[in-house]
Amino acid sequence: MDDPGNRRLKISSYRELGGHKLTGNLRNDVASFLQKHQCPQTAVHVLKVGEEARRIAVLYGADPTAAEYAGYLHDISAVFPNHVRIQVSREIGLDVLPEEEQFPMIIHQKISAYMAENMFKITEQEILNAVGCHTTLRAKASLLDKVLFVADKIEWDQKGTPPYLKEITEQLQISLDHASFAYIQYLWKRRESLKVVHPWLRDAYDELRNSLNHNHSNPK
Repeated sequence: MDDPGNRRLKISSYRELGGHKLTGNLRNDVASFLQKHQCPQTAVHVLKVGEEARRIAVLYGADPTAAEYAGYLHDISAVFPNHVRIQVSREIGLDVLPEEEQFPMIIHQKISAYMAENMFKITEQEILNAVGCHTTLRAKASLLDKVLFVADKIEWDQKGTPPYLKEITEQLQISLDHASFAYIQYLWKRRESLKVVHPWLRDAYDELRNSLNHNHSNPK
């Protein structure tokens, strides 16, 4: 993901974003918004995630358009550098967990959901929910939540090939739950080296592990 804090972007407050004109073409609107605010790499990333989310949605019976839109929107908060994300979150009235305060990067999912609703005029709650948990997932995740979660991990925003890619793509051939758990388990095995373990991630791990173990021991 781009880090505007290392550039000349001076956004330190949600109010400073100002109005953003919408054309009705969400793909173009998001891309132009991110490019305008010096996040060109994120613009490329979200378009790829939108495409991957649509592909996965078709495979597993989710709404492909909703999945694509969620992919476009999930990282729009990249315009805020890490050092102002807690300030911005409080300014717009978000609940800030201790883990998020300790590791501000992770709260970008909540900020993106807020921006999707209030700047990009998204009214579909399932899209907003998916955007709002795309980094950590959560317990009782919806089908669309898992579609976006997996798509984002496959089309990651770092250089090189994701170290978990082979496992997650293999598990995606079995089920969306298997693919989601493959990534969470990858993190869980390395949790001692993580800056924080978000409680939503822990809840998702416990729920998916129990569900998959139960299904494995009770095959239909």
